Amino acid sequence: MPFEFKRYPIDGPVLVVPKIFPDERGFFLETYKKSDFVQNGINAEFIQDNHSKSVKGVLRGLHYQIHPHAQGKLVRCIQGEILDVTVDIRKSSPTFGKWVAEKLSAENRKMLYIPVGFAHGFLVLSETAEIIYKVHGGEYAPQCDRGIAWNDPELAIDWGVQDVIISEKDMKQPLLKDAEVFG
Repeated sequence: MPFEFKRYPIDGPVLVVPKIFPDERGFFLETYKKSDFVQNGINAEFIQDNHSKSVKGVLRGLHYQIHPHAQGKLVRCIQGEILDVTVDIRKSSPTFGKWVAEKLSAENRKMLYIPVGFAHGFLVLSETAEIIYKVHGGEYAPQCDRGIAWNDPELAIDWGVQDVIISEKDMKQPLLKDAEVFG
């Protein structure tokens, strides 16, 4: 199997560590293989790929989409390093409001699977970083686009920094207690 799948105490997110095949020419790795993902409980039909580039200190998030265009993601950093964070926003979940964070980088090649029902954000730790992510569920739909304040004191996410570069849109995101979340 070309992947190792690591679970968290929060049911849903999965750290995916690909097996890397290096040789004198460079390396090869699989970034997605449906049969292995399904065998490990990730039965997602990916429908959209996204790519973003950001500079050091940029924080994007915490973002999600509500139904009928709710999204799950498989996030990978292909250049640089990020702190990737996902928050459980399923009100009926025993881990509602809990979060997990992973450093994803071009060097470690780890990927974070984020299912529907979770908000997602990342902080760029390197001079620049490029992120690609596969999306399942719904395509981007602005009318379903939602977010939560990255610095919500009740979430108490440890981003490791206080000063971030953030969009005007993300500066206006509500606290989790005021956000439209999943039932």
